[in-house]
Amino acid sequence: MTLEARNAELEAENAALRAQVAVLLARVQELEARAAKDSHTSGKPPSSDGLKRRTKSLRRRSGKKPGGQLGHRGETLHLVATPDAVVEHRPAVCTACQMPLDTQPVVLRERRQVHELPAVRLLVTEHQALHLRCPACQTVNVGTFPTEAPSRAQYGPRLRALAVYLVEEQLVPLGRVQQLLRDLLGVQLGRGTLVRWIQQASATLAPMEVELTAALRRAPVLHSDETGVRRGGRLAWVHVASTSRLTRYAMQATRGHEATDAMGIWADFTGVSVHDGFRTYQRYTTCRHALCNIHHLRELTFLEEQYQQPWATEMKGLLLGMKAATEQARAAGLRQLPPAIRQAFVTRYRATLAAGHAANPPPERRPRQRGRVKQTPAQNLLERLWLGQEQVLAFLDDLTIPFDNH
Repeated sequence: MTLEARNAELEAENAALRAQVAVLLARVQELEARAAKDSHTSGKPPSSDGLKRRTKSLRRRSGKKPGGQLGHRGETLHLVATPDAVVEHRPAVCTACQMPLDTQPVVLRERRQVHELPAVRLLVTEHQALHLRCPACQTVNVGTFPTEAPSRAQYGPRLRALAVYLVEEQLVPLGRVQQLLRDLLGVQLGRGTLVRWIQQASATLAPMEVELTAALRRAPVLHSDETGVRRGGRLAWVHVASTSRLTRYAMQATRGHEATDAMGIWADFTGVSVHDGFRTYQRYTTCRHALCNIHHLRELTFLEEQYQQPWATEMKGLLLGMKAATEQARAAGLRQLPPAIRQAFVTRYRATLAAGHAANPPPERRPRQRGRVKQTPAQNLLERLWLGQEQVLAFLDDLTIPFDNH
């Protein structure tokens, strides 16, 4: 083999090794970035942080000292005007001369009250339907039992409501609800009974769910989100549509549009849907869309900390400045920002994105590579902030639209 041929072979091998090293370095960076993500740099819940260092909140410090502030009313327990019971503690004899005091008038009453639970036990009410014979025609007439007593013995509606509340609102597992009722009240409940009570409550609330769904469809602004949960050991999804006063949850086996369609809200919604950019929401075209900027702040924090990108720091400050300006305008009773202030914000927004694009040029397509070229986290976020500018800055143009989904 000639020297030129050997040199060409080594150069080709070197180029192949360099390409392989570049791929491996990119993979290492990707894995390190994935391991570095937590609740303050991504959409992961705080519960997934484990025993890591406490994450830094995105909320700004108020500058006030911890604890109650001046003028704060507090939550001190007060005396009530009419207690349920009064117990007098009368001294029997004078502590100085031992004179009996049982007939002496009261000079002063010093009051102290103890707020306590009553003795916790079940009250059993027996209902008796009386049979009465009519003196005129001799017909025997029978009294009517109340609806809460359909059989010979049963638990009352308040106990059933408490059990359903513990399971559905406080998320206490069925077995622990059984234990709680057994320990406190001596109630021996089977799991099937609890499940039946929950199903009965669901059927009772079905008309309310219809009204709730209709009210959410009419809302001017709707917050939309979804999160994964375990149901019977398998992955399921809880979807939520909410306003400041109304909330509708639905657990579905899937995350996509089949689940959101089944809720019966978004297909007919004509207001503003605020969400995290999940494509399922974007397919609904009868409404306007606004993106939750808390998600953007977390991703910008990730780029700031993991990749040390100055444009991300600048964009974080800019978004928070926009948020503060809209809150001040809203407090002043304005419906939109003054045009000059809005334009200044938009100009800075586009300039910051331009700096981000300059620092993160588009990825190059390798020879014979097909499909979409994989982008870095920074390139993905820049693309969303640029192409989705109208949805990202929707809160800037309409003060009825919130900055985020919180």
